[in-house]
Amino acid sequence: MIRALDLAAAEAWIRAVVQPSGPIVLERERAWATILRIPLADGQAWFKACGVAQAFEPRLTAELAARWPDRIVRVLAHDPDRAWLLTADAGQPVSIAGNPPEVWLRALPAYAELQIGEVEHVDEHLAHGVQDLRIAALPGRFDDLLRREDLPLEPEEMERLRRFAPRFAELCERLAADHPVRSIQHDDLHMRSLFDDGTSLRILDWGDASIGHPFASLVTTFRFLEELNGLAPADPWFERLRDAYLEPWGRGLARTFELAMRVGMVAQLCAWLRHRDAMPEAAAHTFDQQFAIVLRRALSRAVDPVI
Repeated sequence: MIRALDLAAAEAWIRAVVQPSGPIVLERERAWATILRIPLADGQAWFKACGVAQAFEPRLTAELAARWPDRIVRVLAHDPDRAWLLTADAGQPVSIAGNPPEVWLRALPAYAELQIGEVEHVDEHLAHGVQDLRIAALPGRFDDLLRREDLPLEPEEMERLRRFAPRFAELCERLAADHPVRSIQHDDLHMRSLFDDGTSLRILDWGDASIGHPFASLVTTFRFLEELNGLAPADPWFERLRDAYLEPWGRGLARTFELAMRVGMVAQLCAWLRHRDAMPEAAAHTFDQQFAIVLRRALSRAVDPVI
């Protein structure tokens, strides 16, 4: 559900922080957020009003920006109670350049360093509403998903998911024993969430974030490189990007990474369901077109393989 936005109140709040050089523009309105663009004499700023499911985003972004100013968008103001966020311009999304893998080779080690640094802030993030997808919570969350009768899957596909439940619990136990790290996990880390301002690469749009296994962040990154860039699953770029991401974490983690990605594909289904449940019915129908893709990718990559 998106809170009804009081545009007059939002504009007054914006003008208390920056001086627009022209009319404030409604850039985008979705079931989960409303975006306004504010023209400035020296560029532009951006306002975001978050829906209930993503109400933690303004505070989370502000906290991350304070600790990681070289890799998070600069926050001009935020209002956690109203779930409002005002940020400086972060440049161009890397989608403009076609999502080149070389950009991710630069971005992923810096993102891993952020995650390592945020380990000590996990409890704080959870207390302020970031969704809980820690390993111990996942089997229960998956069971909740399996009880749903309205998922955009065929009956045979749902049955495959149900049969996977015991195996998924085993995989979670293995991951918890092998690498029980928990940190912030963006969960929507793709070419329209990574921006280049000419000097730095900055990560935006933390509304899908969770506290979970950090390695699962690359589930979405890799999906976009396959589906939009056309990279084959065995393309050497995926190994290069994996190794670049893992370098700050330490040696000998390639096998753990593959396990975390498999668990993460299923965890992402639970995260998507949470956002779907918060939407109006009409918006959920459109949302399901992408949800079906993610569900079927999990079926082919996480449910069917034997690891």
